[in-house]
Amino acid sequence: MAWGCLYNSGPFATQTAMSSTPTHVSLAIIGGGPAGLMAAETARAAGIDVDVFEAKGSVGRKFLIAGKGGMNLTHGEPKPDFVQRYGARAKEVGAWLDDFDADALRAWARDLGVETFVGTSGRVFPSDLKAAPLLRGWVHRLRESGVRFHVHHRWVGWSEDGTLRMATPEGERAIRADATVLALGGGSWPQLGSDGAWQPWLMAQGVDITPLVPSNCGFDIGWSEHLANRFAGAPLKPVVIHLRDAMGREHARQGECVITATGIEGSLIYAFSGAMRDAIAAHGTTTIELDLAPDRTLERLRSDLARPHGSRSMSEHLRRQTGLTGVKAALLHEVLDKAQFHDVETLARTIKHLPLRLQRARPIEEAISSAGGVRLQALDERLMLSALPGVFCAGEMLDWEAPTGGYLLTACFASGRRAGLGAVSYLHPPSQD
Repeated sequence: MAWGCLYNSGPFATQTAMSSTPTHVSLAIIGGGPAGLMAAETARAAGIDVDVFEAKGSVGRKFLIAGKGGMNLTHGEPKPDFVQRYGARAKEVGAWLDDFDADALRAWARDLGVETFVGTSGRVFPSDLKAAPLLRGWVHRLRESGVRFHVHHRWVGWSEDGTLRMATPEGERAIRADATVLALGGGSWPQLGSDGAWQPWLMAQGVDITPLVPSNCGFDIGWSEHLANRFAGAPLKPVVIHLRDAMGREHARQGECVITATGIEGSLIYAFSGAMRDAIAAHGTTTIELDLAPDRTLERLRSDLARPHGSRSMSEHLRRQTGLTGVKAALLHEVLDKAQFHDVETLARTIKHLPLRLQRARPIEEAISSAGGVRLQALDERLMLSALPGVFCAGEMLDWEAPTGGYLLTACFASGRRAGLGAVSYLHPPSQD
């Protein structure tokens, strides 16, 4: 028996009449994010009747929020480097990208009338930096192609006979689908629909799942009251982060981050959040080091700080000789006592290797994305669940992660396309002749 189903109505419409008989559909897409919409577009282009079910009142809400400060659609770095951003899942995600990579995503946006450009950081943005026009054009094209949308339809698992259970404002509906694509998101931003509620329903069906954990997240450190009150929100730039992951490998990168009331976050932290999170899981805490003066060598700092400062305070001497003030100076006071702060050698070394002990990742509800989910080993190459023939998974609900910078969205699009193609091949198997 194929598992899945949907309520057959017009775009964004609901129906008040309740039926005890399950509504039959060909392909049910559950989840209206980028992965689900791409699966819908791919399957519909192959002639499959497609119904999209979305728990919220409109599709693409997280997509819109992600683009609020400038829609980072993908990244322009060479594909071999691009693929390595997926870490332990580089091989599997790389296979998805072989079918739909960053260039294909930019061409897809162009077909929707949205030109893109590569920023100075290598990130790719729509020319107007906005997500709404792209989403609006996409949904319009999907509707024109015949994709049917059903909002306020929240999937709440399967019935004993394999039909999909949909909670709606009018009550529960039963949907029977010939095939189903689940694109339900991970566990971050639950207010937008990605709440991970699907985990027990899949586990009950024998699907192997890794617990969801925060990714691209901040970390708690436990500042003094002075630093937390005075410098929360202060940017740290430029700095170089040095860390050792759970496997003992050394990492270093220059970038920017931000002090929070409880710890630290920002793009430089997000780039290594998976390694930091795993190190904390392995050892209870982990320590990173920040180079607060990446443009100066240790030798130069020693020389500059050793100059006589007369009656000037050491803090003023630090400012004049190194330019370190504000939050960077406050961080030095946070980790050094008075005697250490006045010792030139200790101060210089700490500027280049400021130790920060990370206690825990911030809650998954605050994270930009999540890791964990359906293990890729539980799926075939079409992204169909081995335990549930006819059910495909795509997007962030799969067990992979990537840093910010367009990598998350690109893999969501690519996995949606692969799941859509998988559903097509399942519903219309190639002729054996």
